[in-house]
Amino acid sequence: MGKSYYLHAKDMALNSNPELKLYYSISEVAAQFGVAESLLRFWEKQFPNIHPKKSSNNVRQYTQADIEEIKVVYNLLKVRGMKINAAKEILSKNKKAAGDTSLIITELQNLRAELMALRKELNDLA
Repeated sequence: MGKSYYLHAKDMALNSNPELKLYYSISEVAAQFGVAESLLRFWEKQFPNIHPKKSSNNVRQYTQADIEEIKVVYNLLKVRGMKINAAKEILSKNKKAAGDTSLIITELQNLRAELMALRKELNDLA
């Protein structure tokens, strides 16, 4: 038989290509946000919208949707400097606006990184 081109869930969890990956470990998510794993576990207890799957041996498996929820919380707590109760209140009153703000900040950060790369290229040409 020829090589199978079907991706199994197990293979996708181990895949390093972020576009094909279904699940991320807590260490990968913590590294992405530059926070401790214990902080992510604490946020799970504080914010019910963060609820990664847990495997049979209680290992957290974060999906892209979980990471988007963490982005919103991260934006409120770390970027905007809110207290936990204030962030909970905002999420309970208008979660969509908080998520939109998080998305806008991410887009602006990506744009800034692109502009900085272009600036470096232009400086290298001069």
